[in-house]
Amino acid sequence: MRNVFVDGYNVINSWPELKKIKEYSLEAARVKLIDYIQNYATFKGYKVYIVFDAHMVSGSLQKKEKITDNLIIVYTKEGETADSYIEKTVNKIGRNTEVCVVTSDSLEQQVTFQRGAIRMSSLEFYFEVKEAENKIRSKSEKKYSEKRHLIEDRIQKDILEKLEKIRRSK
Repeated sequence: MRNVFVDGYNVINSWPELKKIKEYSLEAARVKLIDYIQNYATFKGYKVYIVFDAHMVSGSLQKKEKITDNLIIVYTKEGETADSYIEKTVNKIGRNTEVCVVTSDSLEQQVTFQRGAIRMSSLEFYFEVKEAENKIRSKSEKKYSEKRHLIEDRIQKDILEKLEKIRRSK
């Protein structure tokens, strides 16, 4: 299973819709990002970690939230950036498993690449998530656009009439 580490605020500041949402609510932008990534992770079968900086929040402790088997949200502790958390974690697992790091920070991309991870910019990731979204949508549209199987098509006409009579009598 591929592990994907997403620098949460870097992505929020790169994706057009999330940038607009962030202007009035950072929390709403975080929730929207989590929603997008949850669908993507489930569809792709990847384990995705969204890492949010809390290094400027005094007294903050590292916190991990398991949303689903495929999605984990990490809030770093005070004094720790998302970059340093991702680097440290990738350093531990980067050469043992397939890892992808999503960030537009070029220094971060170089460091994680040296530690065995694949790198992807936030905008590349945006297009990959949108492509997955379109595939999900077309799959669901196809599923529901197929011929519907109604009860009227499967039972005898006289039984259908009796059922209709019972339904109308109430």
